[in-house]
Amino acid sequence: MRNLNLDQLQTLIAIADLGTFAAAAQALHLAPPTVSLHIKELESRLDATLLMRGRRHAELTPAGATLVERGRKLLAASDDLVDAVRRRAAGREGMVRVGVSAGVSTHLLPLMLGALVQRSPGVDIKLDAVGSADAMRRLKAGTLDIGIVASQQPVSAEICMKPWRNDEMMVVVPSSWDAPAQITPAWLAERRWASFAPATQMHGLIAGWFGQAGFNPRPFLSLSYPGALKSLATASQSAAILPLEEVEDLKQLPEVQIRPMHPRLMRPMAVAYRNLPSIDPAVACVLDVLETFAA
Repeated sequence: MRNLNLDQLQTLIAIADLGTFAAAAQALHLAPPTVSLHIKELESRLDATLLMRGRRHAELTPAGATLVERGRKLLAASDDLVDAVRRRAAGREGMVRVGVSAGVSTHLLPLMLGALVQRSPGVDIKLDAVGSADAMRRLKAGTLDIGIVASQQPVSAEICMKPWRNDEMMVVVPSSWDAPAQITPAWLAERRWASFAPATQMHGLIAGWFGQAGFNPRPFLSLSYPGALKSLATASQSAAILPLEEVEDLKQLPEVQIRPMHPRLMRPMAVAYRNLPSIDPAVACVLDVLETFAA
């Protein structure tokens, strides 16, 4: 990779994303001949054809697709390196990349960030919304430092896992509905309900809750943003299944009623991080803050 020019690589990625040399030139603020020169020199260095030039569209060759896929990681690593140097030069401790899966409380996140600012103002967090399986892959690849994930993950010597929270799931029901004191699978299966998208841990938990009672209903709507699910209930469109921590702000609203599930359903979460000989001080600061919000 010592012969790779990062500017030329960025040009190739822009063409892959935007489809044409002209669009890439405009996005990168380069003259069109410069874009063409970048690709020509890059292909010459690698002795490979990277793009197939059509009249209206440029398409990646298999070699070009490989370079773009790995080149994105290289550019991200380069940006992280520059950022780390600038932070250290300015006396800041560092950036910690945290992957957060769907359903992690939007109430807790601001509190955790505020606690981190109070304890370690030199540490910054970059939050990425990722599924648990993707977070585990990115931890192994080194593109995440910490993942807040579903507890049921394959054991790996590369990753440390610590139980974090075990929150009870609740049903937010429109106040206009005649809801029982506890929500059962049989009752909810006959009504409109919404919850998280199929790729999430929450979806699997809820499907299992219905399945154990012999039901397999399809949700009225599947979303990955808790705020949108809550708005469906407050607008009397459907019930919504959410963790207790996520619905604390709804308790005083007249538009909804909050009911426990029967049988009880819990959502276990864990904190995952790379198993390294020594933990980066900035990562350790974030882990300490997360520990204070364990439940």
